[in-house]
Amino acid sequence: MENSFSRRDLLAATAAVGLSATGMGSMGVEQGRKLRIMEPKLVHVPTEADIAKALKTAPHGISEATHKAHLGLWQGYANKTNEIRKALAEMEMDPAKANQIYSQIRALKVNYAFAYGGYKNHNVYFDTIGGNGGPATGDVAGLINEAYGSHEAWAKDLKTTGIGARGWVYLAYDHDEERVFNFIGDAQDTFPSWNSTLILALDVYEHAYFLDFQTARAKYIDAYLNVIDWDAVNARLHKGLGK
Repeated sequence: MENSFSRRDLLAATAAVGLSATGMGSMGVEQGRKLRIMEPKLVHVPTEADIAKALKTAPHGISEATHKAHLGLWQGYANKTNEIRKALAEMEMDPAKANQIYSQIRALKVNYAFAYGGYKNHNVYFDTIGGNGGPATGDVAGLINEAYGSHEAWAKDLKTTGIGARGWVYLAYDHDEERVFNFIGDAQDTFPSWNSTLILALDVYEHAYFLDFQTARAKYIDAYLNVIDWDAVNARLHKGLGK
């Protein structure tokens, strides 16, 4: 009985184990591959419906033609965000292939920050215009008065910051200091402030105003101040505060 397990049986058993191990290995590789190319979450590509409120601002100086041209740029940021997300999802992450001078992962991640930053900035820009402008209302008004002394002083700071910026002005709530501040942003992805909630975004790139004001950026900012939707700004603040 002890010798009934022959060499042939041993080889057969070994082969079976080998096939099983190979099958499991293949399955593991396949599962890994599927995880790597899992369909990424894609951002919404904006349509004219997303700028419908802004299109009503023409009487205040920012024209329908400007907003429609601006929509095309916003869509471009959304499409590039989705394109990079797909590329990252399909990419095999290999530290040996990464390099800080140039590598595929560096190029994708750096340009992702620019594309997604541009998408988010424009989300806020279009969400918070199309209103009646004028002095701030609600909780934002209290925060502006606390930080700047008055709405007029805040608006002057915003306009001055806008003239000094190369691309963006951000009104954000700083959760550490529990107050608002007008930040400069020179590009879609520059000068972020950690632990802050963006509640208002003023685009001062030329594409936002050149059709209507040519190089008169100050006049554009005056027009912008007349179409801020303070209800939308307060809604963003409350969401950031978890209210």
